Amino acid sequence: MTFNINNQPYWQLFKKVNFSFLKSIFFISSLLYFCIYFFINLDQIDFDIKLEKNVVNLFFSFLFCSLSIYFNAYAWKYIVKWFGKECKRNNLVSFYVFTNILKYVPGGIWHFYERFNFLQKISNPQIAFYSILIEPYFMLSGSFLLASLGVIFSPLYFFLILPLLFLNRQLIYFVLKRLESLKAKALESLRFSHSKDQFEKSINIISFFPTTAFLLEIGFVLSKFIGFYFCLNIFYTNNIPNIIFLLVIFSLSWSVGLIVPLAPSGVGVFEACLLFFVGRNIPQNIILVSLIYFRIISTSADLFLSFPFLIRKILKRI
Repeated sequence: MTFNINNQPYWQLFKKVNFSFLKSIFFISSLLYFCIYFFINLDQIDFDIKLEKNVVNLFFSFLFCSLSIYFNAYAWKYIVKWFGKECKRNNLVSFYVFTNILKYVPGGIWHFYERFNFLQKISNPQIAFYSILIEPYFMLSGSFLLASLGVIFSPLYFFLILPLLFLNRQLIYFVLKRLESLKAKALESLRFSHSKDQFEKSINIISFFPTTAFLLEIGFVLSKFIGFYFCLNIFYTNNIPNIIFLLVIFSLSWSVGLIVPLAPSGVGVFEACLLFFVGRNIPQNIILVSLIYFRIISTSADLFLSFPFLIRKILKRI
């Protein structure tokens, strides 16, 4: 007797849930939450900063936000390598950095589309499709692992390591199928037909666990956190609360922003979650202005690094 999960009543009910609608509601609620707190504390918010005193903090915040993009790009390169395609040159890295600018184009799928077209030319459609599909899951697993440090505050944080347990050669296809169902609309434009047989024939996973790619994704989240930490240093002159606590809530907030991708890089969702989780540990006006500056700096890093690659591509067409 075989067990078929698709025939189970609870699974049929799960498939009927409109996750796109729920994510839209959560996104709108997050924006409202952030805006309400912003206007409540507007009279206490001071956006002025003394450059002569804070130029170092601004520089290092921008530096680590830029570094995080390269951590992410190299992680993607090693995901592709884990799937069996060795790329000796760093053209994958530079192309990933360039296509980051496409996250800000309406639709939110064009960076996936460009990466798929680029990668299938040097590998095969299966590797191209699954590598762009799985990369956000690597980010989520790395971010959750950092957030699981909160186990020192509550045992419940231990369960955040669960996504990591599925990141192995035996269970990866199961993860990919779940991701595919959640991102169906975003991937419609690829018009890619595939099956488990095609996956097994075209994907040659080289090790049980993708250690290098996973560590690079942890580096990505840590670099983002350090960038935020320098922003916070500009406005918070007192001793910053427990840095482990700050890292945990940052990682959790980043994860939620990643899961609800209705805006580039979880804008609005990330800020609202961090504001909610930090509670009264840091004054609200301080955390609000720090979040706004961090968003500006991280977005500027994305655009700054992508711009030279964009110019080069335009010049090639002339």
